[in-house]
Amino acid sequence: MDVELAHHPFDPAERQAAFARAAPDEGAVVSFTGFARATGGAGNVVALVLEHYRGVTLASMEEIVRDAHVRFAVTRCHVVHRHGRVAPGEAVVFVAAAARHRRAAFEAADYIMDRLKTEAVFWKREEGDFGIAWIEPTDDDAADVRRWSLIED
Repeated sequence: MDVELAHHPFDPAERQAAFARAAPDEGAVVSFTGFARATGGAGNVVALVLEHYRGVTLASMEEIVRDAHVRFAVTRCHVVHRHGRVAPGEAVVFVAAAARHRRAAFEAADYIMDRLKTEAVFWKREEGDFGIAWIEPTDDDAADVRRWSLIED
């Protein structure tokens, strides 16, 4: 399990390649990268700002990844999440999961992302031509997390 908070931009392709190299015996490596958008709910976005309290934020992320390891037959997971000011087009989050079989890797990466979006301890806001707009998880985000409680292990 590898969880990281990154203040500076990172290259998701480099992260994915390094993760795959570290899992040579696995049959599947799945990764997801989320990017900051240029437009938000309120208009054109200049920056996404993610505030955090390091110890609490890391603990919340680590718990999510630990739960994924318990729930799915994955051998490795790696999560990188930005904090601070993120420009449109920059990577905000990177999630990778490795497993002997593809289904476990896909499900683990999906599960981690659903929970990061709703449960990782960040305070998020968009800044743009509209001023400042705080971001909260949406009803769709909550539904994404609830579906995992409906799926039998």
